Amino acid sequence: MRRGEGIMAGLVEEVASVLRERIYAGRIAPGGSLRQEPLAAELGVSRTPLREAIRLLEQDGLVRVDPRHGARVVTGDRATLLRAYELRAVVDGLAARLAARARPGAARVRELHAILAAQRAALDPWDARAYTVANVDFHEQLLHLSGNEFLVDRAPLLRMTAQVFGPVALLDPAGARRAVTEHAGIVDAVAAGDEDAAERLARAHVEATIDALRGGTG
Repeated sequence: MRRGEGIMAGLVEEVASVLRERIYAGRIAPGGSLRQEPLAAELGVSRTPLREAIRLLEQDGLVRVDPRHGARVVTGDRATLLRAYELRAVVDGLAARLAARARPGAARVRELHAILAAQRAALDPWDARAYTVANVDFHEQLLHLSGNEFLVDRAPLLRMTAQVFGPVALLDPAGARRAVTEHAGIVDAVAAGDEDAAERLARAHVEATIDALRGGTG
């Protein structure tokens, strides 16, 4: 790769990272438009790296590009959420199984407990945004502990369901409290190297959300 190409690739990823974090933070809402001209001016880049950055976000599943209406952040209707969480159940279950198989050391287990502590701290007083950040941290850590790079590549799916499709205003403190208890069970199974329990608990954790989306039926 020529030096100029490397610089361009770095710029594209930098722009994509900025836009990604704005989407995750809710600064660009679901369905929100990514208007290239004002964005290029604001970020101080030409439209070429901006277009390539938007293409990366499209590959992540965060953005849809329509020839007539341009690029927009995806929206999550119930059917879309169900499909996304059905895949999450498989991904999270396998990640927990492989993390248990890897038998993470005491330092890594302490990191998981630190994330649980951050989640508990967000429960009282209730801080939906802080809880969401810690929730994503927990599940991302499991992906990394799996040691499987293909699972790690599913991180955009996690962030999409937790931060884009699940607005913080809709989080239920009672449900969050139950989720933290479920997370603690997953950590115990991973720390004990119990692959079957880790996968079962992780899948059940996500399937509870699927059941809620279906209205408690099916």
